[in-house]
Amino acid sequence: MTVSQSIARFVYALDIDQVPPEIAEKIRACLLNGYGIGLGCHDTAFAPVARRAAIAMDGELATGATLLGDGRKTSIAGACLANSALFHGRGQEDTCGAAHLGTIMIPLLTALIESRGYPLARLMPALLCGYEAGGLLERAYAAKTTPGGFRASPLYGTIAAAAAAGKMLDLSETQLAAALANAAAFSGGILQTFTDGTDEWRYQVGVAARLGLVAAELARAGSVSAPHAFEGPAGLVRSFARTECDAETLTAGLGRDWAVMRVTFKPYPVCAFNQTPVTAALTLREKLAGAEIKAVRVRMNPYETGYAGMDAVGPFNSVSGTLMSIPFCIATTLLYGVPDMRRMLTYDDAAVNRLISGIKLISDPDVPTLCCKIEVETADGRTQIQDQRMTFSDYSFNRAGVSALIRRIGREQAVPEAAYDKLEAFVAGLPRGNIADLLQAFALLPQANVATA
Repeated sequence: MTVSQSIARFVYALDIDQVPPEIAEKIRACLLNGYGIGLGCHDTAFAPVARRAAIAMDGELATGATLLGDGRKTSIAGACLANSALFHGRGQEDTCGAAHLGTIMIPLLTALIESRGYPLARLMPALLCGYEAGGLLERAYAAKTTPGGFRASPLYGTIAAAAAAGKMLDLSETQLAAALANAAAFSGGILQTFTDGTDEWRYQVGVAARLGLVAAELARAGSVSAPHAFEGPAGLVRSFARTECDAETLTAGLGRDWAVMRVTFKPYPVCAFNQTPVTAALTLREKLAGAEIKAVRVRMNPYETGYAGMDAVGPFNSVSGTLMSIPFCIATTLLYGVPDMRRMLTYDDAAVNRLISGIKLISDPDVPTLCCKIEVETADGRTQIQDQRMTFSDYSFNRAGVSALIRRIGREQAVPEAAYDKLEAFVAGLPRGNIADLLQAFALLPQANVATA
């Protein structure tokens, strides 16, 4: 059986009522985080750009899908582009390894349910199928594709979106295999955007969602698709990861080794790889108690230090640069504490830029991923060391933890508490309820339903 056939069989057979309770609960947490972070992104700059593009391409549609935080409706594809950009606005979405799958799939599935009237009961199983399909490939190959310059979110997120859309569309097993093969043919996305500190990455997720839907719709329409799209000599794995793919070995853990349990959430509006350095810097800030900093050495895994944009030292002119930069995030945290969006958007702080010049980034293979070791030398001759060891479980918050996170962001961003009340009630009530309940939460945002031309 090929990779696409094996994943398709798993997706087709998945019954949300039969999965372990902790898996279903994790999906609820992912939904709460995805929507909740989206609420907190209402005033970021990227969704308005995507909305203008979506309306220019597809126009307004009275029976379409809502541009969340805006109120107008457009095509499903247009809503994917805009709402994924909204959810990605703080760079604080969920992470499955190196891929941000929730910000791709949740807007897509929401738009499908609203615009086409698919049963709300399909939301959780469709989302789970997407995490498993995309997460399976990310875990196996991201360590090879990322150093090659390919971004995991659009590369594996297109696969996730096709699996999720295929489950929502109730495709047959054969059609699902074709959808996955189509998605493999459409996948891609480069990392240069982070090196240059530009915005393409904000929109890659929406494009991946659109392509996943295209892959599923083509399969439903009868496309003839490569059965060896993943493991073939010119398939996705060989083309992007430059390695061999054993179909049986790759897919053996489906339904047992759940990828969704690797999904983590971000406490701070910085890159996933910067969450632990910020955590360590907060602890060091308390230890330093205002002492003047002379020099900083940061040891991290080469996979993380080698990621595009992580070693940037400025000058910065966009939040796309600051949230990726290890030196910027550490310097800002050491000087001012918990980084918020205002700090991430401050590019000309003389104290931060001066401290950045004294930070040395060291690639150390002995430091595991999601960990770091920071050594701070003070002007009075002291050395403070924080060896911060973290794992996926440290960032895998339960629903209560997610609630606290999104509400904290909401207070920072002036989001009404009632929006989170409605959101939490919607998630808790699944699979019952109505998608209109979710839309009402976004309608409570400041400036909601005010069209942005």
